[in-house]
Parts: sequence; structure tokens; C-alpha cells
Amino acid sequence: MKVIVVGAGVGGLAAAIRLAAVGHHVEVLERNPMVGGKLATLQEGGYSFELGPTLLTLPHLFDELFQLAGTTLADQVELVRLDPQIRYRWSNGSTLDVPDDPAAFPAALDVFSPGSGAQWSRFAQHAAKVWETSERTFLAGPMGSRSAMLSRVRSRFDIGRIDGNRTLARSADAHFDDPRIQQLIGRYATQSGSSPFQTPAALACIPHIEQAFGCWYVMGGLGRLRDALERVATRIGVTIRMGVDVGRIAFDGRKVSGVELADGGTEPADLVISNVDAAHLYTDLLPHPKQAKRLDRAGRSMSAFVICAAVRGRTEGIAHHNLLFSLHDRQEFKYLEAGQMAIDPTVYACVSSVTDPGQAPRDAENWYMLVNTPPAIGIDRKLMTAAVLNRLAERGFDIRTRIDFTRTLAPADFEARYRAVGGAIYGTSSNGKRAAFARPHNVGPVDGLYLVGGSAHPGGWLPMVAISARIVADLVAERQG
Repeated sequence: MKVIVVGAGVGGLAAAIRLAAVGHHVEVLERNPMVGGKLATLQEGGYSFELGPTLLTLPHLFDELFQLAGTTLADQVELVRLDPQIRYRWSNGSTLDVPDDPAAFPAALDVFSPGSGAQWSRFAQHAAKVWETSERTFLAGPMGSRSAMLSRVRSRFDIGRIDGNRTLARSADAHFDDPRIQQLIGRYATQSGSSPFQTPAALACIPHIEQAFGCWYVMGGLGRLRDALERVATRIGVTIRMGVDVGRIAFDGRKVSGVELADGGTEPADLVISNVDAAHLYTDLLPHPKQAKRLDRAGRSMSAFVICAAVRGRTEGIAHHNLLFSLHDRQEFKYLEAGQMAIDPTVYACVSSVTDPGQAPRDAENWYMLVNTPPAIGIDRKLMTAAVLNRLAERGFDIRTRIDFTRTLAPADFEARYRAVGGAIYGTSSNGKRAAFARPHNVGPVDGLYLVGGSAHPGGWLPMVAISARIVADLVAERQG
């Protein structure tokens, strides 16, 4: 069977590997000069920066994928399990390191905030149940309808275990007395581009995932994972064509027949897998007013402003992953939810040269900094860069006089690079009880069309993108009977 994958992001490459491994003839068409989609990197002046994901979780999902192609993740990349996983810093100067050992975290929390260790242990048990239930229901297959998930439910208690009827912020308030830890839990909502005051508490599974399965770094940068996906796909027979822009998905009646290229050429196919932003798919490649309207109603995820800074010297007290909290998280998200930049934003800083010195010249550091922004917002790059660097200085990390150069990404850049409307990094948001059902389905409205990647079920984040490819491969297998 001839399969065309539109887009060589992580989801598209993973789907291509799965389908080629079972004998399909797979061709991947990518308009950009490099594969990987948002798993992108910048290299300049001896510095290397991630421009997308900076962390790998649930690496066994990629190991499973590579094993289908006769290799392993360990054969393809060198992984390091980070300890501490992340360093948190609040406006009052308090800091908290999250150890890699789950058994050690309650004790660390008790030192940080007496009594919080026992609260974390109870929360961790709850989060584990959320993950176990979500993994075999929400993540085990497509979400074409509520009945699709209900068919995977074992008992009437499963829906309650997912904890989708309250927000992540309410869950944090219920489990913890210390507002700093409540704020810590709330930040996991931003991993899907959403607000903890609107997104379901099911996202409590993410801290469980990090504690139970680890936070991993790919030596040489996460671009090495991108390179491995391309290498393995090519090795098992996938054809990858760069610089090929798809203008339209062709269909005959109710079934796809291939794609029409922007330059006027055509490519026939039995199946088409879309690894582009769903809004671009349903607005441009396969105009579908009903699907486009559903996306508009669901709302877009947050975007980001990113600074890559080449920094001379070494910074005392910095970890690989760092989060510098705003003074008032509720006020911060009120601005973002209203489509405005937060006056007092939380800053995420990744300095991978702490773990991997080769990512920067000798006695230098590669600082990747990110603040959340609303989608489709204009940003004065110089002013925003100065504001972020000033915020770092206020939190004890003054790197302003040691910067050789900076490079920035704004929402407009994400939109131009990935045709993501407004630069919404994760497609639709996870805000609201029905967000999971509002996200574009893996089965398209035309026979033979499937969707993978961060804008389709189950969502953005490297592990979810890998799961979307597995779901689509399973659907194709079911199609063949």
C-alpha cells in the first residue's frame, strides 16, 4: 500500500517507521530543508540551542518504535537521566531541587516546607492512578467520540480516576497547603500550552511520569533524536523528500487519492497521513468548514517567546532545567487568558551545557529561555529580551554583561515555521472539561486520511506525539483487516 506522509515532524517520522516496518511503501514530503518539525536546533559560534522540546520523558515509547525497525533507542542515541530533574526558584529566594529518586522527594519537600512531604506522597498516589487509567483509556486509541474512550473503560470508577471534572489548580489546592507547591503543580499545564486554572486535573499525571520514568537528556542535544528518527526511517525504506510543499490533499469522492504539490505536480497514494497543524490541514490542504469551525471553538494553545543567549563564563547555582516563578501565578494566567502578555511572567531556563559541555565553547553556557505568550500577539523583541534578562537578574542570575549574542523566536516565527495559526505551539488548548474530545481526531473526514502530531489526539509533547503515531498505525492495520 502506498502511503504519503505530509510533514516530517516527529509524529510523521514515527508513523512512517511503523508503517514501513509492516511492509507499506511510505513517502514523506517535507517543505522545510530539515526534518523534525518543532524538534529543531540552532548552532552558531560553537553554541547549540534547542528550539523546541528540551526534555525527553517516557523514552521507552521511542525504544519500542525503534525496535520495530530492528534497532533500539540506546543503539541510536546516548541518554542521560537528569538529577536533579529541575530546580525551582521563587520570588522570595527559596529554591527547590526535584531529585530523580521518587523516594527522596518527600523528605526534600519537608525540608523546604514542613508537612508537604506527606501531602506529596498522597498526591503522588493520586497522580499514579490518573496515569494508569489514562494510559489504558484516553491514550490507548482514537477519540472519535466519547463512546470510543468509554469502550476502553474497565469500571464506572475509571472516569473519576482521570480527574477531569476539576481543574489542575483546584487539584493542587486540595492536595497542598503551601502556595509555592500549588504554583509548582500548576506549571504542568503549560506543557500543553494551557492554564492550570482551566485545564483538567488529569494533567497531574505529568509529575508522576517524570518521577516514575525519569527526565532524560539526549547527549549532543535532542536534535540527535531527530537525526535518529530520520536515519532509522531511511534505513527501513522510507523515502523522505525535503523542500516539497503540498498544496492540496486530493480525493475522489469520499476517498483520498494522493496529494497535489504546490508546484503543480501530483503524487498518488492509497492513504495520506497529515503531520501538519490541523488548522492548516482543514483550512488549506483539505478545506473543511465544519472541522475548521470545531477548531475555532476549541481555542488555540499558548505560544512562546524564546531567547537563545550565548553566555561567557559560568553561573553559580544554575541547573540544567530551571523555573523562575512569577510572584502571583493567578494574575499571570489572567493576563495570558485575556490575550495579553503577563507583566510578571514565569521564566523557564534550560542550560544544557551543565550536563553536556559540548553544547557551548569552553567556559561558556548556552541559555535557552522561554516565557509563555498568548497566540497571535506582536512582541517587541528587544524590549521583551531586556525584560526577561532583568527578571533573571532579580532572581539571582545576572547574565546581562556576559552575553555574546542572542537569537529570539516569537509567535510569528512559530507560525511561519510550522504554519501553526498564531504560533500556537500545541494546536488546540487543553482548557475545559471537553478539551480532549475537541482536539482533532486521528481519523480524518475523508476515507484514507489520518492525523498525527501535536495538533491531533492525544496532543503536543514528545511522548504524546509518539503515541499518536502508534494509534494511526493501529488504525491502518485495522483497516486492512
